[in-house]
Amino acid sequence: MSNNDVRIADFLFEIGTMRKLLRSHRQTLLTDDMSDNIASHSYRVAIIGWVLANEEKADSSKVVKMCLLHDLGEIRTGDHNYIQKRYVKEFGDEVVEEQLGTLPHSDLKDLTDEYEERKSREAIITKDADMLDQILLLREYAWQGNQEAQIWLKGKGNETENAQYKKLKTKTAQNIAKAIYKRSPSAWWENLWTPENR
Repeated sequence: MSNNDVRIADFLFEIGTMRKLLRSHRQTLLTDDMSDNIASHSYRVAIIGWVLANEEKADSSKVVKMCLLHDLGEIRTGDHNYIQKRYVKEFGDEVVEEQLGTLPHSDLKDLTDEYEERKSREAIITKDADMLDQILLLREYAWQGNQEAQIWLKGKGNETENAQYKKLKTKTAQNIAKAIYKRSPSAWWENLWTPENR
């Protein structure tokens, strides 16, 4: 057993804790959704990223990896909502260096650095995937009657554009967001259900 094996084992244990980290918007969205954690968020972001990358003719493998890594630092810093961000300073560079820079291969750190710069096409697509997951979640909560989620989703007052939609950069993400805003979260199974077993 080498030092690299030990470092990799420790890293994998650390990754496993993502499923224990609840997302902090539960406080400001007035919800107690215990199924929404950093791991479940990262999983759906990765699938969204794969779809976006394929539609945008980008490197889907790179995007999926960035999606899986995009919130890894929150294992050590925690997830902060927009109120908490006002008072908390994160040392993101230190986290990435200690968390990924100490691994025997540099590709995960390189991808994380690229994502944080938001200059490459894949990094922009990854951020759009992150935002689309937020739009999906807000739509699901709003559908259940959460008025705070509805405000986050649509914006306050008489805004004509959807608040979250404005943050998306790619045409594919914008088109998918328009569909999300119009669809019921349960529409996917409307033609699948049956009262009879086969």
